[in-house]
Formats: sequence, structure tokens, C-alpha cells
Amino acid sequence: MNFKSKFIGINYLREFLLLAIILFSFQIVNAQTLRYSTTSKSAINAFENGTKYYDQRDFEKAIRSFLQAIDKDPNFIEAHVILAEVLTEQGDYEAAILRYNKAIDINPTFFPNNFYQLARLEMKTSKYERALEDFKNYKKLVSVIYPEKTILVDQGIKNCEFAMEALKHPVPFNPINMGSAINSINAEYFPSFTVDQNEIIFTRDIPDRQAMEGHQEDFYLSSKKDTSWQQAMNAGSPLNSILNEGAPSISADGRLLFFAACDRNDGKGRCDIYLSQRVADGSWSKPMNLGPPINTGDWETQPSFSSDGKTLYFIRGSNSRDHGSQQDDIYYSEFQADHHWSEPKRLNDNINTIGKEESVFIHPDNQTLYFTSNGLPGMGGLDIFLSRRLPDGTWGPAMNLGYPINTSGDENSLVVSADGKKAYFASNRAGGYGSLDLYSFDLYPAAQPLLVSYLKAKVVDAETNLPLSAQFEVIDVTTGKLVLSNSTDQKRGEFLASLPAGKNYMLNVNKEQYLFYSDFFECKEATDKQHAYDLLIKLHKPKAGEHVVLKNIFFDVNKFDLRAESNSELAKLKAFLIANTSVRIEVSGHTDSSGDPKLNQILSENRAKAVYDFLVKDGISSARLTYKGYGKSKPLASNDTEEGRSQNRRTEFTIL
Repeated sequence: MNFKSKFIGINYLREFLLLAIILFSFQIVNAQTLRYSTTSKSAINAFENGTKYYDQRDFEKAIRSFLQAIDKDPNFIEAHVILAEVLTEQGDYEAAILRYNKAIDINPTFFPNNFYQLARLEMKTSKYERALEDFKNYKKLVSVIYPEKTILVDQGIKNCEFAMEALKHPVPFNPINMGSAINSINAEYFPSFTVDQNEIIFTRDIPDRQAMEGHQEDFYLSSKKDTSWQQAMNAGSPLNSILNEGAPSISADGRLLFFAACDRNDGKGRCDIYLSQRVADGSWSKPMNLGPPINTGDWETQPSFSSDGKTLYFIRGSNSRDHGSQQDDIYYSEFQADHHWSEPKRLNDNINTIGKEESVFIHPDNQTLYFTSNGLPGMGGLDIFLSRRLPDGTWGPAMNLGYPINTSGDENSLVVSADGKKAYFASNRAGGYGSLDLYSFDLYPAAQPLLVSYLKAKVVDAETNLPLSAQFEVIDVTTGKLVLSNSTDQKRGEFLASLPAGKNYMLNVNKEQYLFYSDFFECKEATDKQHAYDLLIKLHKPKAGEHVVLKNIFFDVNKFDLRAESNSELAKLKAFLIANTSVRIEVSGHTDSSGDPKLNQILSENRAKAVYDFLVKDGISSARLTYKGYGKSKPLASNDTEEGRSQNRRTEFTIL
């Protein structure tokens, strides 16, 4: 299997089946008379020779024979129709349109499907007004006898109406070739970038005489120096093999690579999804088949891994030999705490249709999904759409990215930069280096994802300053929902996270035999990696006197009722006490120096008691807990600034 053929090729089996339907219809039409629409024996002889050549895939001789049949009898409908099909398969759409029109002129009701096939070709050549008329003509002829056939016709009508309107309102679009460092005389497609946009991995189709199809697909890598891409190099073993690899998706931190590979010995179906990890020296590990439940006997391909480090989106279709199902759908699976993937679920009907969905890409904002579909109103082929996540977590209505990003052909392979301003895709447009090249273009604002911020941190031992491999979680303070869960790099103790901007987040870092770390930060504005929130996190061993500031315990001003946003932090504290049964702690409350000292003392004690009461009510023995208010007596920073006063207003616990 070749990803390029799935991406841009003609589905020969589909055309063959279509031809079989036509021939079968001819047999029905002529069943009683056992003859064609012509009485010319020489025309019939030429026609039957043409069908034999077609069966042998000798298209040149087939076309010549059908033309001879038409020359013998210009009103030979069957010859016009099958010639139109052969011309369609050869990509000569204008010539095929002429033949269908001729067949309809001779007898419009002889084979109603002529209107449908003609309308499809008119859409491919952007003749939308004519296509709309012919779709409607076809519907009139078949709606009474074959009402089930009107589903696809209605889709065609919607496409024509959408396209006619889209042409009146083009969106900004100026694609720029990514240059000779990336593109070559061969085809390049399916790009994937690290979140900082400094590394790219993509698929290249290269000649290979030893391969079954005379060519194969490999991964190529390039990195950016200053503002220029370096010459792309073959990724080599173990990523590349003598078989086809394609559709890569690199994780936000650049440590994981998901991709699709076909016909491998360890495959579960025709094509499966694999995972490789970047090791300490920067190389990649031997790819591992993800196995069930993600990979099945069906077709799994085109993965996209989310920036939350736990959700994998991919395409699943039937395991057929016709280069994929005509009803491929988008599924997702989540990596769970037990280190297993959840049973994949199909995305809702705002995204998946009775048609084909492909080329899924989840943006680092984790709120915007880009994909292609031919089952939603569009320009006629596979169009690029986006969907935004709704407050309930489901995906909202799909939005077509518009013309001229989408055209009457197939668009595919779109990815969007982390800042949302730049998009990349593959195209075989004129002026490139080869058949398919990678292009970039500025994405207009309405199609951009949410703004994102970056958080990077290094986790070390507080005493030795040596890096630690630790688990971390980022939680949306307002909703309490987990945004990101992952582990730090084993060698460097570092992590990089991409988060939607304009929100408040809490960060928890955990490692066995250490006190957990708690932090709170506001992502008010979008940032790039260079201006990321940068933290050095020092983890302490749980020994007497060590204390942890609980930065995500919240109270209203001058009140001591715990706010709901505190629940995630309280759950972490409870989990720590359960995991460390010999530890006793003091919960302490602290204020700044503003206001009445006596009232501050009472407030700090009541706040400490609120945390104490929560833990006791939740099952922690009171014998392991005590609480105390310190008022303004133990400041962490100067009370002369608002930032300092903010640090001094806190809740913490100390190991006793």
C-alpha cells in the first residue's frame, strides 16, 4: 500500500465497478432484444473490441475502438458512455463531458446515470451551475423508482450551492513553496512539526526498483537554522524500512512519533499505527505496533497526537484492497493511567459523515480540529474543515475553510503552526519542484485556532540539583478539568507544554519519596517557546521541617470558605497523605500585613482549619493533622508590593 496513491490516486476498483453497473444496465435495457442501441454490426464489433482492450487495461486501443464504433454509428449511446468512463479514468474530464452530453442528447432517459456522472465531472472542472442543473435532472429521473439514490444527489446539490456562493466570497490565500531544502522532484506530503516549529518530518515518495510498486515512502527530516530550513535528510533506520511509512505525527515536546505503516509482519490489518520514541542521543527507537484496541483487522492510518499527551486521533476504515474505505471515519483513543489505550470512539456526526474523512490534525490548543471530508458541503472533492470543541467536550459544527484554499479537486495533509498564523499543506500546483510539494500560507483569522501559551520546566532534586523523572499534571483552575498529564524527560528532567491562552492553570508535580510541588500561573497572553513560562522546580524529601506552599487553595477576600477551584489541590494533598501513612503535618494559614492584625490572625487560623476539616471529613485521621494561623508573622516576600503581598497570602503544610 502506498500513501501517495491513497492521497491523490484514482480508485480503479471504484471505476471498474461503475463500468460493470453500466454494462449490467445495458444488458437490462436490451434483455428482450439481445441487441445494442445500434444495428450496425461493424459498430458493435468495434465496441466489443474496445471492451476487451479495456479489460486488458490497454486504454489507448480501447479509446481507439470506441471512437471507431462511434464513427460507424454516431448515435451508438453505449459507445459514448463507456468512452466517457475511460476518458474519466484517464483524467481527460473535458473530453468525457462532451461524450456524456452527446449520449444525453441522443436519448436522455436511456441511462439516467449519465446525468449523475456528467454532474460529477462538471464539479471537478468547476462548472457548478451546469452540475447543479444535471444533478437536479438526475434526481427527477430516479427519485420515484430509486429514492435511496437521492442521498448522494442531494449531497451534490448542496456542494454546488455551497461552491457557487464560495466563489463569490474568496478567502485570503497565498501559498508559498517551502523550497528546495524540503521539496524535490519526488512527491512530499503529510508534514508534522514540533511545537516550536524548528523541526519537520514528512513523507517522501521515492523510486525503488525493489519495491512492489516501483517506489516506496520514507520519512525525511529537516531542522531550521535561523529562519531557513536545512537540507532534508532521510530519517534512516529504524524509522524507515523497505516498506511504506507515512502520515507522521510528532508530539508537542518532540519525544514521541506516531505514524502509519502497511503490510508489516506484525500488522493487525492492512495498515496499522506505530510509535517510536526519541532516545537520549536524539535518535529514534525501533517502532512498536500500538496493537489493540487501536489497531484492528480494519484500516488504521493518519494519526494525530494531542498536546495534552494522552489523546490520539486517527482514521479507521475497512481493510479493503481499493486503497481504503469510501467511508473512513475519525476516531480517538486516550492513554490511561494503567498505561493502556482506551477503546477507540468515533467522533460525532458534526465531523464524521456517510462520506470519507481523512487527514485529521488536532492543534496544540487541543480545542481546534482540522480534517478533510467529502461528505460535508464543499467544493466537490475532499475539502478542509475545522471544528471547535464545545464547553461539554464534544465537537461543534464543521466549518469549510473556503475557496481558494478548497477547490474542485482533493485538498489534504493540512497542519497549522502552534501560534495558529501559518498553515502547511501538500499540493501539485504548477510551479513546484515535483508532483506534490509542501507549501505554507498565512491562515486568515476566522480559520485560526485559539491562542496558546507555553510552559516549560525542569525538575531537580532540591539537595543535589540532579534532574528527576517525575509525573506532572496541568489543570484548568476554573473547570477543574485535567488539561495535560505526562512525565518529564528521563535524562534532563524537563518538559514542555502547550496550553490555551487566556486561562488560569494549576501545576502539580509528583515523584515517589518526594513532597509534591504545587504552583499556580496565569496564561493571560499567547507566547512562543522563546518566551514561555519557565520554571525550575525543586522537589524535597518528606522530612521534618520541610513545607509545601499550596498555591491552588482559594478563598474569597476576608472569607475562609474553600472555593470549588481548591478541590484539585486538596485531592493532591489527600493522596500524598494516603501514600505516606507515617507522615504528620501542620496546616498553616498566612496573610499579608494589610488590615487589622487581630482579624488577620483569626482569618489565617480559620482558613487553616477549613483545610484541616476537609481532610478529616474526607477520611484522614485527625491524629495526623494539626492546624495553626500565623497571620502576618511569617512573610515570604516584602509587603511593600502587591506581588509580595500576594505571595504572603497563602496556605501551606509542614512535615512534623
